[in-house]
Amino acid sequence: MTKPILALDFSEWNEVEQFLKRFDEPLFVKVGMELYLQHGPRVIQELKSRGHELFLDLKLHDIPTTVYKAMRGLAKLDVDLINVHAAGGIDMMRAAKEGLEEGAQGVRPDLIAVTQLTSTTEASMQKEQGIPWTLDQSVLHYAENAKIAGLDGVVCSVLEAKRLTENLGTDFYKVTPGIRLAEGAAHDQKRVATPEEARNNGSTHIVVGRAITQASDPVAVYQQLVADWRNLQ
Repeated sequence: MTKPILALDFSEWNEVEQFLKRFDEPLFVKVGMELYLQHGPRVIQELKSRGHELFLDLKLHDIPTTVYKAMRGLAKLDVDLINVHAAGGIDMMRAAKEGLEEGAQGVRPDLIAVTQLTSTTEASMQKEQGIPWTLDQSVLHYAENAKIAGLDGVVCSVLEAKRLTENLGTDFYKVTPGIRLAEGAAHDQKRVATPEEARNNGSTHIVVGRAITQASDPVAVYQQLVADWRNLQ
């Protein structure tokens, strides 16, 4: 079972440094658009040099050629996990994987696809995206396309993880954001869950952000989440 992935939801590198100083162990961290677009590859290089595993969360979504070229370049950063939007289609996802394979300096980074964001409700999906299915059906459809394209897994909510495991197997990654302690706030996430719920529903990775980064004692909250995720209590 992997470590919880800690989302570094900061805009400035000095905020990241101050936050990470609290921890005395290598972490599995997520860098998203907010931080990467401010600082570029330097932030990745700094984090990797300090021994952290890294999920680069850029959610690429463009024509296949553009995504292929972007992934070929990003592969050189030696990240461990990276993603695209499944809505880009099977050809785009295949192109992303091909770009990673060509650009990787060693082992290809794991590649996953975003299905539906955890901030999306079924009503908003149907009204705004024009998808007449249930949210569960949409997530499964996108996940099936990701598997056809040869990806390693998807990003989904805990609510869909069990069905994806049943349909696509235990080895297919289910990376689930929206993780909170039982007493934690949901913020702008609509589909949230505790680490125990994630584990019991088949999540292979959990992503935790503000529940830790905005806590008064981030290390204690992180350790509690690790214990809950691994059922060490």
